[in-house]
Amino acid sequence: MLKSISEFIIPAIMFLIPVYGLINHVKIYEVFLDGAKEGINTIIKIFPALLAMLVAVGVLRASGTLDIFAKWISPLTATIGMPSDVVPLALIRPLSGSGALGIVTELIKSHGPDSFTARLASVMYGSTETTFYVLSVYFGSVGVKKMRHSIIAGIAADIAAILSSVFYSRLFF
Repeated sequence: MLKSISEFIIPAIMFLIPVYGLINHVKIYEVFLDGAKEGINTIIKIFPALLAMLVAVGVLRASGTLDIFAKWISPLTATIGMPSDVVPLALIRPLSGSGALGIVTELIKSHGPDSFTARLASVMYGSTETTFYVLSVYFGSVGVKKMRHSIIAGIAADIAAILSSVFYSRLFF
């Protein structure tokens, strides 16, 4: 039943939005083009921040700095039950979703999908957010300059999510 509803809902929405616009005398095509123009302008505004973030993540991974830092803090993470192999994921996830996904993929390939490390990495990936990416892209697109409290709140949320991921993964796996 649920599958039938889900297959029907997207086409229904795609049909109902233009019908709603026609009923309310909205120039649908013009509004669509205006939205597309705004989207292009947003991309142009956020591209430098996005490029800088992707380059920084690439440099951290390629230079081995991420692995060195992970080994340095592994005694601390071992006390909470986090395997040292997952530390790079915890460090890179606030910066890059694609970089974090690459780390998760490597962990699953090297440890196996049913290992504790792979399961913890999957839970952590799903529980944390790309904080710095979100702040740079979304705040940059609307011109927010002062984001200090947002950064603190985002990092606190990521730390809480990492600790919760370890706790619940230990509890359930």
